[in-house]
Amino acid sequence: MNRELKRVSIVVMLMFVALLSSTSIVQAFQADNLSADPRNTRTLYDSYQVERGAILVAGEPIAQSMPADDDFKFLRTYTNPELYAPITGYIPINGQPTGLESALNPELTGTSNSQFFDKIGALVTGQDPKGAAVEVTIDPIAQQAAWDALGDRTGSVVVTEPATGRILAMVSKPSFDPNLLTVHNNAEVTANYDALVADENDPLINRAINSLNPPGSVFKLVMSTAALESGKYTPESTFPNPDVFSPPGTTSEIRNASNGTCGAGDTVTLATALRLSCNIPFAELGLELGDAAIRETAEKFGFNSSFNIPLPVTASNYPSSLDIPQTAQSAFGQYNVRATPLQMAMVSGAIANGGVLMAPNLVQEILAPNLSSIETFEPTQVERVMSEETAATLTAMMINNVQDGAASNARIDGVDVAGKTGTAQNGSTDPFTLWFTGFAPADDPKYAIAVLIEDGGGMGQTGFGNLLAAPVAQKVLEAVLNK
Repeated sequence: MNRELKRVSIVVMLMFVALLSSTSIVQAFQADNLSADPRNTRTLYDSYQVERGAILVAGEPIAQSMPADDDFKFLRTYTNPELYAPITGYIPINGQPTGLESALNPELTGTSNSQFFDKIGALVTGQDPKGAAVEVTIDPIAQQAAWDALGDRTGSVVVTEPATGRILAMVSKPSFDPNLLTVHNNAEVTANYDALVADENDPLINRAINSLNPPGSVFKLVMSTAALESGKYTPESTFPNPDVFSPPGTTSEIRNASNGTCGAGDTVTLATALRLSCNIPFAELGLELGDAAIRETAEKFGFNSSFNIPLPVTASNYPSSLDIPQTAQSAFGQYNVRATPLQMAMVSGAIANGGVLMAPNLVQEILAPNLSSIETFEPTQVERVMSEETAATLTAMMINNVQDGAASNARIDGVDVAGKTGTAQNGSTDPFTLWFTGFAPADDPKYAIAVLIEDGGGMGQTGFGNLLAAPVAQKVLEAVLNK
């Protein structure tokens, strides 16, 4: 072979290698990215030619594909649609999927990287293509109990397993019927979607993970953690106990919910301030700790961080660059502090888990069409938020909140419940936001919970956390503990 021919042969060979490598990378390693690209509309249409995998709760489908006698071979249908809509989302024929239908679209359609060789095998054997099934972490008893307990109020309930971060219930109300958005009629889907968007109650919003509200007094758990972890405070540390407090640099007044002092005496302990949910002692504590220390602790719990479960979770917010009055207000969960119910469940979950925050997760396992496991999700530790000693101290303080304090309506006979309520303001005239967060059994925590009730629970500014949110938590915890 002469020199010129040899050179040409080498160039041609390298071109073939480059072509083979590029196509292999695109087909085998970039499949998930290409499938998830919203510009790739072909993926959406192709997905209807495949029997999309089911979404399962305790092995039973809450979303599945049924044969259809039209150009789309399958119709996506949802069981108990309103109960599970915030989890499943929906996949319309004329728009983008939402919920798990979106987050796990490659797995459900069988186009994920992990299913590449399954696709090749199906082609060789002549089998019809089929997507993987997704088993979620939801406990159907916890989910139904949360739905029932919330009633017709606007809000959310989240239940987690503190030791693993598994999400056992995720309810958002009002909800919607995703079956209305998956019919094979463009005009009908558009009309149904427009009606949901126009609904002033925002049923398409997943309030568990995407609705931000002032946390109010449930944020005092973050404050108490910061105080105890600083080494400068104990539950018996005392603060001045006036009936009105104006932070330095402002004439605005901070008051306790009772409009009086926090119990009797000229001073009040940290434990009593948490038990009675008093604002003034925590405002004073906030000024002593300082803005930076509070923010650092809040961020250990997950504030100011976005994450996926795999649904995208809106970041809860502890604001930056606060002055003295703003720090005082933020110290009891007001000013611009905002949180999701999942975030507050994470706060209680970390305390319940001995101070270790676990990553929240909604998906237990991905199953191949033959039900073999493709991927199992293992518990993941985010970080240690506090020492075991601090967690134990906070647990004892939260038990007192429920046994003889501002969270008494969460009591369960024969079980120690650790909890904290919140009643947050949304301006001078708007209805309050009501909260409860906690865990049970307190001596061996199995369940952490956060309850959010928006719009004052229909009671404007007369409702409060212990009146409306704590009983919801009590009913849910009692249901799961007795199952």
